[in-house]
Amino acid sequence: MKKDFARAIEDRRTYYGLSKEAVVSNERIKEIVEHAVKHTPSSFNSQSARVLVLLEKEHDKFWNITMEALRKVVPAESFQATEEKINSFAGAYGTVLFYEDQNVVKALQDQFVLYKDNFPVWSQQSSGMLQLVIWVALENEGYGASLQHYTELVEKEVAKEWNVPDNWKLIAQMPFGKPISEPGNKDYAPLEERVKIYK
Repeated sequence: MKKDFARAIEDRRTYYGLSKEAVVSNERIKEIVEHAVKHTPSSFNSQSARVLVLLEKEHDKFWNITMEALRKVVPAESFQATEEKINSFAGAYGTVLFYEDQNVVKALQDQFVLYKDNFPVWSQQSSGMLQLVIWVALENEGYGASLQHYTELVEKEVAKEWNVPDNWKLIAQMPFGKPISEPGNKDYAPLEERVKIYK
């Protein structure tokens, strides 16, 4: 049963215990991602978002790349915790890689010089909205997910492996799968300290 928007936002949590069990078809995952990419807003309608969806063995390959990249920079004596975390992501069904097309950003900077410094910021904001839309949509289908940022460590190797254009900048990675454990408790700061309304 589909949830209303408020409930779907509320239920979206960070899940680390994920399995490879399919919850919906790969075609449905494609529909979710394409719908989100098409309808998530972007500054000046730039549509700069680019997404790579890695499923099944391709997903495994991504986390193998990430594991080996981390092995080069994390001290061996403390690598076990890192390995366990990466294995938890690898245990999921798929991963969404979020990119922003820098050619689009640069073209807007050239066209609207007055706002030149804002376009990279707006690009990141749009990517953040897209990440949330896909995250909530996957949750609404029964998948759990988390948001990761191993960008600098893996971007070149990932670009080589999946023929990613040079002008695509990797922003974030979202492993997703069927939840096999509950997320931790979440504390909320007082809303009166975070929201001000004047009338």
